[in-house]
Amino acid sequence: MEAVDSVVNPIKEFAKDSVRLVNRCHKPDRKEFSKVAFRTGVGCVVMGFIGFFVKLLFIPINNIIIGST
Repeated sequence: MEAVDSVVNPIKEFAKDSVRLVNRCHKPDRKEFSKVAFRTGVGCVVMGFIGFFVKLLFIPINNIIIGST
């Protein structure tokens, strides 16, 4: 019986925690969704510019290093 309880109890606790999480979560309204979408877009654009400028900076440096040998 103890072996069955040691398998069943974690499953029951996981199910309880999952139900509690689903009940606590909510769908975002239109305003919240648009804020998250805008911030995600801005983050993607910023990361793209950072990557572009890093690449723009390191291409001449690599050419100097490789071209000198």
